[in-house]
Amino acid sequence: MADPKGFLTHGREVAETRPVPERVQDWNEVYVPGGLLPIISKQASRCMDCGIPFCHQGCPLGNLIPEWNDFAYREDWSAASERLHATNNFPEFTGRLCPAPCESACVLGINQDPVTIKNVEVSIIDKAWDSGDVAPRVPERLSGKTVAVIGSGPAGLAAAQQLTRAGHTVAVYERADRIGGLLRYGIPEFKMEKRHINRRIEQMRAEGTKFRTGVEIGRDIEAKKLRKRYDAVVIAAGSTISRDLPVPGRELNGIHFAMEYLPLSNKVQEGDFVAPPITAEGKHVVVIGGGDTGADCVGTAHRQGAASVTQLEIMPKPGAERNANQPWPTFPMLYKVTSAHEEGGERVYAVSTTHFEGDEDGNVQWLHLVEVEFKDGRLEQLAGTERKIPAQLVTLAMGFTGIDRSNGLVDQFGLEMDERGNVARDAEFATNVPGVYVAGDAGRGQSLIVWAIAEGRSAARGVDGYLTGASELPAPIRPTDRSMAV
Repeated sequence: MADPKGFLTHGREVAETRPVPERVQDWNEVYVPGGLLPIISKQASRCMDCGIPFCHQGCPLGNLIPEWNDFAYREDWSAASERLHATNNFPEFTGRLCPAPCESACVLGINQDPVTIKNVEVSIIDKAWDSGDVAPRVPERLSGKTVAVIGSGPAGLAAAQQLTRAGHTVAVYERADRIGGLLRYGIPEFKMEKRHINRRIEQMRAEGTKFRTGVEIGRDIEAKKLRKRYDAVVIAAGSTISRDLPVPGRELNGIHFAMEYLPLSNKVQEGDFVAPPITAEGKHVVVIGGGDTGADCVGTAHRQGAASVTQLEIMPKPGAERNANQPWPTFPMLYKVTSAHEEGGERVYAVSTTHFEGDEDGNVQWLHLVEVEFKDGRLEQLAGTERKIPAQLVTLAMGFTGIDRSNGLVDQFGLEMDERGNVARDAEFATNVPGVYVAGDAGRGQSLIVWAIAEGRSAARGVDGYLTGASELPAPIRPTDRSMAV
């Protein structure tokens, strides 16, 4: 363990962010470069000798958190990196993007501020890259078996890397023009610079993984033909159908899904556009949806020079402390201020959009809303609370409803769906079609990046066992495992 008195002598310190007036002028990550290392040894020392580390249960990947905290405390960065990679293919992704359910389960968090697990994690992996400790792991021999992975988000990349390292020949198919899925085009640059994805892709290429961009399975290649070409297939296409808002005025110009708006901004950073085709510059922006995707829209609008930004959420404002029905070590719903919220804008809770109002040219100008409350489990509008707010750009960030079926992928494979509208699978992540497996949001529904990576690793074990008769790859989870990280 780390310092046995560390949690008594050191308080919680988190990563320092750059000043708001500075960071909203660029698209770089919001944190002060190199600002974590001076405090990480002290923060890692706060990991106590808790006996049963509930952080393991809080993390779907089963990260060996006390072990790499101990190595970070002793500044043995190579050993810390080895322990970190033992359970997580891409800790630089999770260290930046995961909401850290492990911290909610930290034993220290019962009556103190929990260990800064996420900050320690990202410090270890950044140090590992800088020190050259992250190298390709080329398999000693090839199995002669081939696997196609559909989708290059965190689930697909994790499955592909595990299967490549097991000796199989793996090709990843991505319908977009670049590898990364929502990591590439859904996550703004200020949350994770895309250089982190690029160097992982180069590592995977060096290990032997092949990548095919601009290829949509179901349209460009029939699913059945793909199945005949490969010994096994992993479907990791994500949950990409955005939840819509069917109210009067939805057809007006200027109302877009978040996943129409955010990718265009990222494409500017990739050099595809000089300016985004959809921009918040000089406009009153309304973001509908109070989750992380909504916050990404808020931060993007700030950087594009919005006149104002308002974020709407239908649920009541969460509290700052755990509710009685969300006791430790469960993952609680708490009021959260992200870096985007620090940069400005207004957050409005317990409201519902009734309709949109536009001008004579068909452009949205106003959003009409009403306050709501839940009574006996039903949502009721409060009479006399109707009002309208200016809205010249509206982004819908209300989550996703399932896998895209318009391209024929599901029907061409003949896949069965479960009662939640996701691709059905068994305990080994296998679908009803022999040799076809599913991982990530396509089988689980919209979830966290840690779940995606865990599912990719688990599906890889299922595929490896199918191809070879037995597998030594780890399986962090089962499809029915929901544990505490939702």
